[in-house]
Amino acid sequence: MPAILLDENSSNLSPRPSSAPRKVAVIGAGVSGVTATAHLVRYGLDVVLFERCAVAGGVWHYDPRPSAEPDFPNVHARALDDEIARVDWKQGSEAVFAAGRDDIPVLHAPPGPCYEKLTTNIPSSVMRSTLLSWPEGSPEHLDHLSVEGYINGIAKANNVEAVARYNTRVQDVVKLPGADVWSVTSTTLRQRGDGSHAISRKVEAFDAVVVAAGHYHEPHVPDIPGLDRWKSRFPDRVLHSKRFRNPLPFKDQNILLIGAAVSAMDIACHLDNHAGKIYRSSRGGKFDINVSKFPKKTQSVGEVQAFELQDNGNPLEGSLSHEQPVPGRVVFKDGTILEDVHAVIVATGYLTTYPFLSGLQSSTVDREHADEYVVITADASMVHNLHKDIFYIPDPTLAFVGVPFHCSTFSLFDFQGEVIARVLAGLASLPGKDVMREEYNRRKAERGLGRPFHSLLHDEVPYMDAILNWVNSGVDRGEVRPMSGVDAAWRVSYKKFHDTTLSGLLTAGEKV
Repeated sequence: MPAILLDENSSNLSPRPSSAPRKVAVIGAGVSGVTATAHLVRYGLDVVLFERCAVAGGVWHYDPRPSAEPDFPNVHARALDDEIARVDWKQGSEAVFAAGRDDIPVLHAPPGPCYEKLTTNIPSSVMRSTLLSWPEGSPEHLDHLSVEGYINGIAKANNVEAVARYNTRVQDVVKLPGADVWSVTSTTLRQRGDGSHAISRKVEAFDAVVVAAGHYHEPHVPDIPGLDRWKSRFPDRVLHSKRFRNPLPFKDQNILLIGAAVSAMDIACHLDNHAGKIYRSSRGGKFDINVSKFPKKTQSVGEVQAFELQDNGNPLEGSLSHEQPVPGRVVFKDGTILEDVHAVIVATGYLTTYPFLSGLQSSTVDREHADEYVVITADASMVHNLHKDIFYIPDPTLAFVGVPFHCSTFSLFDFQGEVIARVLAGLASLPGKDVMREEYNRRKAERGLGRPFHSLLHDEVPYMDAILNWVNSGVDRGEVRPMSGVDAAWRVSYKKFHDTTLSGLLTAGEKV
């Protein structure tokens, strides 16, 4: 086992030369991928960070271009199947798309969900990495530019930039039966001098793969009767929250928000001084945000039963003025009817998908019938077969960062990244597969399936402490520096945040 020298004055945690570093691919350069890469580099591993965008930042990078429209409905995980993925590489090592194809960069790296005025909803004292402090004097809540700058600061301070490949999308990750390495296929986009776009393809072998992406890419659009007809007839009046950029297009309009979680609350706050009425449709879910946290003029309505259109003389989108509501009505399951809705914003979250893991993702098997190998089932509502929401039980050389939610995000994901680094560097040993499987099955029985399986709403600190005890259990403290995890100041700040802010955030059934 390579050892990490105990040297409190050094941030270099490279293994001793007695063991050659392993080659690791990290997918995604948001905070999860950047911190994971930084820890892997510090622990002496040979890393390549893949990022399809031109910069690091992940969901905190603002792109004024909206992403491509999702399907209506969009409820199932799907394989990567766009024009770029269908290129016939037998014809050569580079594919060229003619000048004027502005859709190619969007296909290769779809813009994320960040909107103009996005700010953090977790205090900076809680939402931080062990690798870099926030600048002195930073407020508790920051705008997306500050957050993106912080992520890039982590990258620059920890030699991440030297191993990052931007404008590079991972197409496929597979380990063939009997193979010892993962085959990673990627495509890199570059714009040529004549305005055309060239995409080149590369296939490489890696000892391990860390997935730090996949959670805010594929919009979840529920299958509500009639919603597809509203979208088809009036496409600009129905959108998923991922395409929301600012409230200006909704001036004085009545908006129906479908969903009652954080994104719905945040968008409602941005619409408050611009929109007419704001309706919030909720199914009464376990993790709904308390309506008192929405703007005062928000009216709560129940679950939508159907969207209806008036077909007689119904105008087309082009002839509908800004002041005219959609000519139809929204019928709710409790009998309520709305006939004054100008626009619908679907704030129902995202499907969890890893399209590059095509061999571990199923579009036909549902979560109740997941076997011991599948990672994503057709419902795309959870990640299966992970130990501690990190390590793929059948083959722990595949690891994930950022799967849990209802957590401190940056701090937790930084923590997970260092855990992965210590395991891959040989400084911590995973339990046997049978032990990991037993724990996973026990957790399924306790929590059930779907998104609640990954919630750390009241369990984040115990989750980290349990992992920390395991990681440090085999450490020779005379030779190897134990992993510290979050510091005492973070624990104080987190307890305050948990006991105050979170106490009134959710609906009555989920209060702290």
